[in-house]
Amino acid sequence: MSGILAGKRILVTGVLTEASIAFQAAKVAQNEGAEVILTGYGRLSLVERIAKRLPKEAPVIELDVTNQEHLDGLADKIREHQGEDARLDGIVHSIAFGPQGAFNFLEASWEDVSTAVQVSAYSYKSLTTACLPLMRHGGAIVGLTFDAQMAWPKYDWMGVAKAALESTNRYLARDLGSQGIRCNLVSAGPIKSMAAKSIPGFEELADVWNHRAPIGWDLADPEPAGRGVVGMLSDFFPRTTGEIVHVDGGVHMMGA
Repeated sequence: MSGILAGKRILVTGVLTEASIAFQAAKVAQNEGAEVILTGYGRLSLVERIAKRLPKEAPVIELDVTNQEHLDGLADKIREHQGEDARLDGIVHSIAFGPQGAFNFLEASWEDVSTAVQVSAYSYKSLTTACLPLMRHGGAIVGLTFDAQMAWPKYDWMGVAKAALESTNRYLARDLGSQGIRCNLVSAGPIKSMAAKSIPGFEELADVWNHRAPIGWDLADPEPAGRGVVGMLSDFFPRTTGEIVHVDGGVHMMGA
């Protein structure tokens, strides 16, 4: 197969619907020659149906990143699909969650905040370390963030969790560089996905892009962000690590 990911094996988390960035990343990755495995949590049957809509149906592994048993068994689950020569060349971390209380900054409980940080930031590290036995020859980890430089309307403790994710990416890049593993994030603009429906006031947040994206932004099109993910998975950036690549229509660089 040809393409910038020809011959590579990629694990993609966070695919729930075709409107997700993770689905587009998996689709583009396959079109660029990769062999893809998906993980799903909760609505596993839904993920399995969505997996059939990829150019090539991908196997689905159940994974709750807050469940240590799932993490401990992940490498073996991947081996079941790949055989004795099992390996991973890349991981897509597209996992985030905040309880409703996390979207009220002043009133949020620590229970809500800790859940948001564990699922959205700590899982980036725990997922990566769970897969390290399969990345003996190096590779690329790519996560998805939402620009944590700003205090966005309504985003509250999820913004703090994303800031933790961005810091986690830098420390992972520092510690895994000697193993030939690059760690980068794609900072995407807002997308009308299943995850967006759980954010109170999402429309107010997303409206910023209607006025401030110099090159434009389509809330219904996750493909540009998916392409950004695939680009960072490829060998075209062999010495880029600890970086945040913005795929947001340019909003991140606009002044007041």
